[in-house]
Amino acid sequence: MTTSASTAAGAAAGAAEATASTASTASTASTEAVASVASVTATEESGSQVRRRRRLSPGKRLPAAPFVGPALVIALWAGASAAGQLDPAAIPAPWTVLKTGGRLWTDGTLPNDILTSLRRAASGFTIGLVAGVLLALAAGLSRVGEALIDGTVQLNRAIPALGLIPLFILWLGIGETFKIAIIAIVVYIPIYLNTHAALSGIDSRFVELAEVQGLSRFQFVRQIVVPGALPGFFVGLRLGVTGSWLGLVVLEQINATSGLGYMMFQAQNYGQSDVILVGLVIYGFFGLVSDSAVRLVERRVLSWRRTLSN
Repeated sequence: MTTSASTAAGAAAGAAEATASTASTASTASTEAVASVASVTATEESGSQVRRRRRLSPGKRLPAAPFVGPALVIALWAGASAAGQLDPAAIPAPWTVLKTGGRLWTDGTLPNDILTSLRRAASGFTIGLVAGVLLALAAGLSRVGEALIDGTVQLNRAIPALGLIPLFILWLGIGETFKIAIIAIVVYIPIYLNTHAALSGIDSRFVELAEVQGLSRFQFVRQIVVPGALPGFFVGLRLGVTGSWLGLVVLEQINATSGLGYMMFQAQNYGQSDVILVGLVIYGFFGLVSDSAVRLVERRVLSWRRTLSN
């Protein structure tokens, strides 16, 4: 009787353990299924968020992006010329301009004019660059310097640089010096304004941090001021590069004997619109290439920034 009861109790315990094991296995499977569903749901939500971010972002940079617009303009120009929609006497076709440029290059006049213009632009740009950076540092790092410099530069900015030509001719003569001086003024103003604005916009907490860390004046400038001012400096640099070419095209038509502007002025007297367009195309090409070079340097130097442009 006792043996029968013990056997029955053992069987009941075994059944209970089997039931518990089955329940545990089912619970584990259920937990894993829930976790799997949650993982898939989280992945889908993450993918959805990434897709939303990609829709908001402008996307990857197109190859040779700065040249796509000008190429489209030239294509429209060529199409309109081929269709007879443009007067050849007023706006010659692109192939006519290209042929004229080749003829001027073969004659030897175009290379000399290009070299003269490049020398003038480079000289004025270099002087304006150095002056703009030094004045911006002096005004941005010192209250005394700001009081002495900023108001004067703002006054100079309000006066059209090309309006100073008659006065500079009286001061410096009609030669090359006044041309380079005017180009330097056109260049230094945007470089100063943007660099000074970047310096003024540096967070004061960085200054306090530098004081707490015991940085010297040189270390403060090198580690905080320069990196903080570089974005504004490059904006001013791009404007300065463009300004040097804009000033040059006007200055080379004033008592000049060589240069692209002089070539265009002479072509105007003889009604040679194709020669004028050759000069304009070369000016535009140099301006686009120089601006693209500055942008390339900017992306390399400021590669640590995460912006929409990069």
